[in-house]
Amino acid sequence: MKNGSRAVIIGSGIAALQAARHLAVHMNVIVITKASVRQSNSYMAQGGVAAVVSPPDTYDAHMRDTLVAGEFHQNAGTVKNLVVEGAAAVEELLKKGLPADRQKDGTLSLGLEGAHSMNRIIHAGGDATGKWTVEHLISLLPPQVSIREHEMAFQLIVKDGTCTGVKTKQAGGQVFEYEADHIVLATGGAGSLYSFTSNQETITGDGIALAYRAGAAITDMEFMQFHPTLLYVNGATKGLISEAVRGAGAVLVDQDGRRIMAGVHPLEDLAPRHVTAFELYKARAKGSEVYLDISMINEFDQTFPTIARLCRENGIEVKKGRIPVAPGSHFLMGGVKADSCGRTSIEGLYAIGETACTGVHGANRLASNSLLEGLAFGKRFAHAVVHADHAAPKKESRTLLAAAPIPPLFERKELKAMMMESAGIIRSKETLQALADCLWQPAQTKGDISGWPAEKIESLFMHTTAYLMAASALARTESRGAHIRADYPLKQDQWEQTWITFEKGQMTKRSGDDEWTEAGRSAESLFY
Repeated sequence: MKNGSRAVIIGSGIAALQAARHLAVHMNVIVITKASVRQSNSYMAQGGVAAVVSPPDTYDAHMRDTLVAGEFHQNAGTVKNLVVEGAAAVEELLKKGLPADRQKDGTLSLGLEGAHSMNRIIHAGGDATGKWTVEHLISLLPPQVSIREHEMAFQLIVKDGTCTGVKTKQAGGQVFEYEADHIVLATGGAGSLYSFTSNQETITGDGIALAYRAGAAITDMEFMQFHPTLLYVNGATKGLISEAVRGAGAVLVDQDGRRIMAGVHPLEDLAPRHVTAFELYKARAKGSEVYLDISMINEFDQTFPTIARLCRENGIEVKKGRIPVAPGSHFLMGGVKADSCGRTSIEGLYAIGETACTGVHGANRLASNSLLEGLAFGKRFAHAVVHADHAAPKKESRTLLAAAPIPPLFERKELKAMMMESAGIIRSKETLQALADCLWQPAQTKGDISGWPAEKIESLFMHTTAYLMAASALARTESRGAHIRADYPLKQDQWEQTWITFEKGQMTKRSGDDEWTEAGRSAESLFY
């Protein structure tokens, strides 16, 4: 590694912080986030970290659960990296003092969540695992890490197929430009494109839109996971009710007390999320309210303090034993196509965490594999960068772009409602086609957007990412995992191990076992 090397990480969740702390031993690192470092999906994560840390659990069992939940729409080698290296990363943090929940005898308190065959979920603070993991990672950051908050990345600088920097903008309009050897996208997913969501308001698909505009490959955008249990009050979702609650014994019931998941799946209330969300959707479509029956959980307030507080703040008394719930967007399995070391189709540009699609989650992510992914692949990416022999990026002058006019954009509330209606839990050709047609023009916007207000740039990115999701869902004419088509309700053999990919503005369908072995190293942007 050359002296004076620098990395810029865009985003501040667990993947970003894990990468930063491992990179900073060898180079200067700048972490840029458009909100604050503690305002991320990672920080708000109630669920735990799935990891094989003690017998009788095994790597093979965790891998099998991951592949089954993802409908085998995955790269098995990357799944193995997640499970094996993720467990090692968790063990490392535990040794460094991560305050995981433990039993009276000092052993880890391991929980059970949907589609897991073993108790392997590590929690911290009951239902505040994300908060305590982020705080722990922040405490481990060396002084070579500089954090810049409230600064939004709006353009990747790409010259001759190499990403050499990024441009950012503060809310007041001031523009900054960073040059670096390594530009890392870790901005999370795109859950806040939907009106019902568990995500922070800031999670709007920025990293994916940035990469798409630069010509990088984007894949699996049709696979958005909907979490079955968001707190639902007065026609709106108010936050997540962790799957750990069902792991502790809670069951889903309709307004008459009938169990919704009984007989639907062998795991019933702990079925994979797409199965459970679909059943709740159908129950609500018939006019029934849906509840999480928690009456069998003793000392709920002590076991799930964050959830209990969320309920009280929204007028729900948990002592009555029922929490009103509805499904909402939760996790994007697709994203910027990357290999297991974070390398994208553009030299010098990397993607990690939920922003990336490495082929690890498939058509539906296994519960609590998201924090594990951030820890495993954040470290794996850093290790690969440190031990690679990179040439210095080119610093040639760039051609000035013409200013881009602001296209017609939907109001955010309207866009979110459109996504929930047309690209939500159930999709069809007619609604997806109409949605994709509405979003096509903004997604093709070219030119310099540095003069736009930050809120308009974010809105453009929302429209762009939403278009990629709608167009991908329209193209996949089957139902698989979290992607459910009313007009194609079954899986189709011709879609087995097939990925819908956008690159350089073009959509292609790619198939075969070798799809994830090489991310590619060249790209020409439509926008430069």
